[in-house]
Amino acid sequence: MRPRKPERRYRAVEPENRLVARGLESEWEQRLREVDQARAELTRRQQQRPAALTAGEQQALLALGQDLKRVWFAPTTTPRDQKELLRSLVEEVIIAVFRDDYRAHLTLRWRGGQLTELDVHLPRSRPATVRTDEETLALLRRLAARHPDEVIAGILNRQGRTTAQSLPFTANLVGNTRRHWNIPRYEPPAEQPVGELMSIKQAAVVLNMAPSTLHRWVNDGFVVGEQVTPGAPWQIRMSDDLARQFVEDAPEGYVVMQEATKRLGVSRQTVLQRVKRGELEAVHVCQGRRKGLRIRVIDDKPDLFSHTS
Repeated sequence: MRPRKPERRYRAVEPENRLVARGLESEWEQRLREVDQARAELTRRQQQRPAALTAGEQQALLALGQDLKRVWFAPTTTPRDQKELLRSLVEEVIIAVFRDDYRAHLTLRWRGGQLTELDVHLPRSRPATVRTDEETLALLRRLAARHPDEVIAGILNRQGRTTAQSLPFTANLVGNTRRHWNIPRYEPPAEQPVGELMSIKQAAVVLNMAPSTLHRWVNDGFVVGEQVTPGAPWQIRMSDDLARQFVEDAPEGYVVMQEATKRLGVSRQTVLQRVKRGELEAVHVCQGRRKGLRIRVIDDKPDLFSHTS
């Protein structure tokens, strides 16, 4: 009887060997990737590492170090170079402030470990600078373009303004303030404006009318007034043209406001606006029972019901 051959188990062992081989291959590839990453990191760090200095470069740096002051103040050394130089030399700065003694103690730790200690005096605090307030300076700039110093002083005092030292203004103090802030002095124009500059009260006497009425007409814009600053008194430049606007009797062709609105077919407000803009001529009647504005109306529109024979 022939002996039986042992059974082969390759079919069961072969898949297991393949799994082991694949695991080894995967682990090998992982190790190779880690080696590549390590080499790349080594290369990067080697590139960032400063290059080794040659003997000549070392001697040049040592020579510069022996005369650092010359390097610091050299014309070719920029502020950025100075900052970089400090960063390369100083490791740390420790500051202790003693306010009562007005001083500070500095400890400089240089690269290499050497320490340098310095005492620095601190400036004593000064009281706030006394200066003229900005609103008064702004007003002074406007006034200086039109008035001399003595007139400016009067206007500032009437408004209750004072100097930086809480003193009332005088012509000298106004001049000192102007010069300190570089404000030009008033220069009279080569050609003086026509007419004398008067207050409303003075102009009302000349025009033979009530000051309140003249003041109202200035506010309404029928009479041109000058005001140095808001709140300052109005002033009127008395000229022949202005005087001719104030009459005792209205000239021919000048009508009252009601008749003007009727003829022009517009509202009272529109008529007033046209007078202010100079589109309609007007005079002010100062005498009689019917005082007030008279307007010259030229009716150049033909009547629809009129006809020529």
